[in-house]
Amino acid sequence: MQAFRVSTDRDALDVALIHRFLSTQSTWARGIGIDLVRRSLDHSLCFGGYLGDEQVAFARVVTDRATFANLVDVFVLPAHRGRGYSVELMAAVMAHPDLQGLRRFTLSTGDAHGLYARHGFAPPLYPESLMERYFPCLYAAAARCEGSPA
Repeated sequence: MQAFRVSTDRDALDVALIHRFLSTQSTWARGIGIDLVRRSLDHSLCFGGYLGDEQVAFARVVTDRATFANLVDVFVLPAHRGRGYSVELMAAVMAHPDLQGLRRFTLSTGDAHGLYARHGFAPPLYPESLMERYFPCLYAAAARCEGSPA
């Protein structure tokens, strides 16, 4: 069995795999185009999770690397779930030197609260101070859109 490893090497990312998962299997970015995925990768700190040379997991952090970060697009491919890879991926994200000392680190999740709580994430201390512009069906045809709390 190959060891799971996490890397921030942008050249190692399997962009086609990331796009395929986000556009067809995610609940939050269904229908997103490959050009938008590429642009999002270009402007983020990206973490690939690998078994050998095969990418099986991904996480992306939008950050100024000084005061703020937002964790997005976290996934482990379905065939590789249940093996602790999400825990290892999150440990690598949280240990990254550019993500230390941030005043605020946010995320949105519909179903992985326990995973993120292990790393210090909690409901907003002052939820009344947070606002958002959210368009859950932006990438999908309205007829196919299911929306998502995350």
